[in-house]
Amino acid sequence: MYSTDLAEVYETVYRSRGKDWAAEAEDIAALARSHAPDADSLLDVACGTGAHLGPFSKLFTVAEGVEIAAPMRELALRRRPGLTVHEGDMRDFDLGRQYSVVTCMFCAIGYLGSVAEMRSAVAAMARHLVPGGVLVVEPWWFPEQFVEGYVAGDFARDGDRTVARISHSTLQGRATRMEVRFLVGEPTGIRTFTEIDVLTLFTREEYEQAFTDAGCSVAYQPGPPTGRGLFVGVKERKADGR
Repeated sequence: MYSTDLAEVYETVYRSRGKDWAAEAEDIAALARSHAPDADSLLDVACGTGAHLGPFSKLFTVAEGVEIAAPMRELALRRRPGLTVHEGDMRDFDLGRQYSVVTCMFCAIGYLGSVAEMRSAVAAMARHLVPGGVLVVEPWWFPEQFVEGYVAGDFARDGDRTVARISHSTLQGRATRMEVRFLVGEPTGIRTFTEIDVLTLFTREEYEQAFTDAGCSVAYQPGPPTGRGLFVGVKERKADGR
């Protein structure tokens, strides 16, 4: 998962679908500030290649990322010099500071293998929020939305590189097992590689309980940015308002 091969073509593939990370970042910033108008710092958990973090850095005084996969983290720093990307596992990271906003975008939380791991991740994110801070998590599909045997295909061109991507999804326990095959054409030749992604189909109620137990309010907003919706929470303040 998230090999060097994938990191290199990741943005090319999703850009071909019309994904606009900058527009999404602006929407998330506006959403966060509708709950916390003075929000000036953000942490993007599982920030990948920094495609959201780059725009976030222009929208917040402080914008930092956390990423476990070295190829994604290294590419983020190479493509977007000046970003701060910490090495860390979303289940138990500790950066020693808090932020106005914490985000976990593009279904990254689905890569966790159990409800207990998902709950640990949400709790770790909440610990990095100031009281009154905003937590935004984009989930993977809910169990009732899963389609057995679903096939997706993409064809993308970026400069002198052409990428074809085909995925096939099956149910593995309570997770989506997605086999993804890539065909990459470049001036040096044509190469192929395969990625196996396993994303847990957590229920809406499991996400909501994780937010509540982490000390955050929670509301689910269906739809954008990718059709899977967003969970939005605000960290509770203490009785004295702190």
